[in-house]
Amino acid sequence: MKRPDPMPADSKVKICGLRDPDHVELAGFLGAAYVGFVFFPKSPRAVTVAEARELAWAAPVGLAKVALVVNADDTLLDQINDNVAIDMWQLHGSESPERVAEVKARYGLPVMKAIGIATEADVAQIDSYAKVADQLLIDAKAPKDAVLPGGNGLSFDWQLVKRKYWSLPWMLAGGLNPENVGRAQNLTGARQVDVSSGVESAPGVKDPALMEAFIKAALA
Repeated sequence: MKRPDPMPADSKVKICGLRDPDHVELAGFLGAAYVGFVFFPKSPRAVTVAEARELAWAAPVGLAKVALVVNADDTLLDQINDNVAIDMWQLHGSESPERVAEVKARYGLPVMKAIGIATEADVAQIDSYAKVADQLLIDAKAPKDAVLPGGNGLSFDWQLVKRKYWSLPWMLAGGLNPENVGRAQNLTGARQVDVSSGVESAPGVKDPALMEAFIKAALA
């Protein structure tokens, strides 16, 4: 396989929910900037701390390793921090701005806060998190009866965040796939995109061909 051309400076891709060390290595090879490991037992993409440690070892130098947690307590965060070489936290639950600040101060690592969007009212809450987080992940809001807070393959009305500019980097997520990611980027102006179910052949099973197609489309 021919190595892709260097990633454009203003575009970054995150492949989330990885469970196979080979896929972590491939993500870096293809030009992804981030990989995400899910520490949420209800997810089909969930990994243990021991599994995540092996995944982190497989990451090429320069590939940022993100630990996704959902309303996690300090006990779990300590276990992850002490055993896995992560570079960033992704808080994907209902964590308050105060909790975001606590996690950032406790571990000295950047924190990305995921915010679910369905209506204009949801967009309004972003400003309070922008004051304490290092990055934002703007995702589709999970349905009320959903088991997972993210990774449901759902998108939202991208017009809600069209050409929005906050004081920190933000990442677009929610229902993205190789076919629609370019359109989503063009409409919203997002310079970072996140994908999980959109590059899977089955829940929790990443497809290398879809990973490659997504990254090429996002960086085109």
